[in-house]
Amino acid sequence: MLAEHKVILRLVDQLTTADNPVRAAATGYALQVLFEAHLSKENDLVLPVVAADPAVSLAEILAGMHELLGRDGSPDRGPHSHGHDGGRCGCVASDSGTPELDVRAIPHAIRHATVFGAFDAIPPGGSMVLVASHDPQPLLRQLAVRTDGRLDVAYLERGPEAWRLQLTRL
Repeated sequence: MLAEHKVILRLVDQLTTADNPVRAAATGYALQVLFEAHLSKENDLVLPVVAADPAVSLAEILAGMHELLGRDGSPDRGPHSHGHDGGRCGCVASDSGTPELDVRAIPHAIRHATVFGAFDAIPPGGSMVLVASHDPQPLLRQLAVRTDGRLDVAYLERGPEAWRLQLTRL
């Protein structure tokens, strides 16, 4: 994968210095194909291993990601204000003001890792609402292990369309 990183960087350099539109289009397409394959490996192979390690905080790993992606760190102008870009992060605040993460649209391969990352950002005593398409028992067991049991789960809704759970860090 490190070799792929180097090739991606070379392709970006070639794209920025392309001397004609055909060369730029070909290089751009090659970059897109390689990047999609590389991202798939990261999501399917690397992220699940990292997310499964209770000693790893995805929140700490991703700290500063918005700045790396070109966000200026200024306050949100979107419907919520917890550091995401313009309200397009996929999470919302519930009526109680508790952050709500609806994982139904998140690809299965990274769904648990997404929840781990979100829950890692919840301070002790804080809560988040998780919305799922089924009762997420395996995920709850994994979260309990990751938090050494410092987790409280309250079901707010039990299907059939959605399961809504309030997860509280103890």
